[in-house]
Amino acid sequence: MSTSRSLGTAQLLGSGVTTVGDCSYSGAAAVAAEELGLRAIVYLEVFGADPGEAMPHFESMRARVEPFASERVTLGVSPHAPYSISPEVYRACNELGLPLATHISESDSEVKYLRDGGGPWSPIPWLVDPPGTTGTRLLAREGLLGSHVLAAHCVVVDREEIGILAEHDVAVAHCPRSNAYVGCGIAPLKEFRDAGLRVGVGTDGVSSTPSHDFFDELRTTVMAARARERRPDALTATDALELATMGSARALNLDREIGSLVPGKRADMQIVSLEGSHWLPWEDPVAALIFGGAPERVVATYVDGEPRYEKGGFEWHELTAAAHSARRAMLGPAEAAALAVAAGPSPRER
Repeated sequence: MSTSRSLGTAQLLGSGVTTVGDCSYSGAAAVAAEELGLRAIVYLEVFGADPGEAMPHFESMRARVEPFASERVTLGVSPHAPYSISPEVYRACNELGLPLATHISESDSEVKYLRDGGGPWSPIPWLVDPPGTTGTRLLAREGLLGSHVLAAHCVVVDREEIGILAEHDVAVAHCPRSNAYVGCGIAPLKEFRDAGLRVGVGTDGVSSTPSHDFFDELRTTVMAARARERRPDALTATDALELATMGSARALNLDREIGSLVPGKRADMQIVSLEGSHWLPWEDPVAALIFGGAPERVVATYVDGEPRYEKGGFEWHELTAAAHSARRAMLGPAEAAALAVAAGPSPRER
């Protein structure tokens, strides 16, 4: 456990997360998940317009990562997005027969570029040529949608596009903190659910969210849904818990194995203490969990019935130091110095 990949995985387990669908540029997430016992689908990312260049890179990465795959850690493919991937590369990825994750309609700028090549993205040199339509319509037109596809974000989609996603049984990864943090808007969660879409909750990554705190993500899910619908009953704590468990399991096509504690499924669970919580008395234990839960309240996380995290069980100082060291190695001296100043003193110095 010597890099930031281990810190991120440990933070997920420490937040009570038992399973992750991770879009990974290097495949390092598979190594960390196997090391620490997290259940994972690791979608290896692909970029580019030319299948002759993009797919050999994917196969090279797949060969490096495949030794770490197992019954618990499986591999998928992630053609990044319709603005960074050509239909030809999407098709080559689709033909692999792997679980597939992609980013669709995250922002107005993205949709504007795809439709007519305009907007603030027009000067970006590495984007593929605009197809003249939205990402959802493009992939549907090319016959590339299906139940194996997980679409991240889907913030800027209209009613017809939601119908297209539902018709093809595409799942949606709803990432409200990321959408808010980078100013993309609030995804139409109610419309997704009304259309019968399989919806799970995701954090995206710490480049666009403050943390891996899944409780904070669920609170944001509730508040964003209520803000969008202007109704306090637009999404309840029970709804949020279902999205976090069975909803997310369905989105990853793992609901026959995980998502609920019933005979025949994997024994994935978290134990949370509400001792000292301001959500007392606990008239509604689900609301107490969703609105009062936090990583520091997670006592243990079990995957396949095995304890993969117990409070106090990780050496957080060592993990954090290793992650900082790995990041400094990727930066130049000036950037590393700026990072050190921005980070402030270490936990031991505070």
